[in-house]
Amino acid sequence: MNAFYLILGSEGALSDRAINKLNAQLKQERCEITNLFAGEVIVGDISDALAPSLFSERRALILRDLQDLPEDSREEITRYLESPDETMTVIFVHQGGVKGKALLDAIKKLKPEIIVCNPLKKEAEKEGFVKELFLDSGRKASQGALSALVGALGSDMRELEAAVSQIAADAPAGVIDEVMIDKFHQGRIETTGFDVADATLDGNLSAALIALRSALETGTDPVMITSAIASALRSLAKVSGVNRGVKSFELAGQLGMAPWQIDKARRQLHRWSPTALADAVGVIALADAAVKGAASDPIYALEKAITRIASAQSAS
Repeated sequence: MNAFYLILGSEGALSDRAINKLNAQLKQERCEITNLFAGEVIVGDISDALAPSLFSERRALILRDLQDLPEDSREEITRYLESPDETMTVIFVHQGGVKGKALLDAIKKLKPEIIVCNPLKKEAEKEGFVKELFLDSGRKASQGALSALVGALGSDMRELEAAVSQIAADAPAGVIDEVMIDKFHQGRIETTGFDVADATLDGNLSAALIALRSALETGTDPVMITSAIASALRSLAKVSGVNRGVKSFELAGQLGMAPWQIDKARRQLHRWSPTALADAVGVIALADAAVKGAASDPIYALEKAITRIASAQSAS
């Protein structure tokens, strides 16, 4: 992979897709991946993430929301740009605009691979995006199906992304046509907070964000989503403290959980370190406060929390 990537633009669905593709490539190369949100870093965080590792030959840093990077952390990047590490891949994600432009210009001088993620305005561009989403899922769709889906949901790229994911999974084998799109609209499946929690704790960020959008669209209260994730994390914490050799049905009464819940928590637990689990509990507590009124954009706060939890545990 290249040493530098710049994902540039304000269309979140496009940038998410670009990040997911790069993330998959990095995992194939067995990279040690660090995810940081620029607006949350403190002095030293970026330098630590870029420092040589004793445990991995290949490393990567995904730095999101670069436009929000505090002034006192920018030098850590410019210093690194002067002498980059050949074993390091750095992915910068910037929403565009003039905020943080000086740092953006410094990054561009190193000629990163730029992935443009500007909002799609033309119907043909949106149909092309949907076509690529279907191909990512291993499915093909007719031109009529693409036009029908964009015509119905084209104002929201994330909603299109969620629809493609569900249709690709539910539609019978063969080319997806307009009839299947109509059936999708007539019987949309309700997604719950527990679906979001399962995907998040499994480290499947793309599925978690799609499930989140679907849950919100079908009327699930954001508070119920944070509650479901918090409950799932509590289950992991309970199960982490017991002997794995003890049968789940023997622990059910002690833990106050059904045997199947214990089995599921045990399957998920292998992805989690104690530090990552403790961090996730703190993250979802902040998200819960955000959706109850502490944030001006609670849905964005919830998306960011899910991204951090899913990314952190899958890299642990």
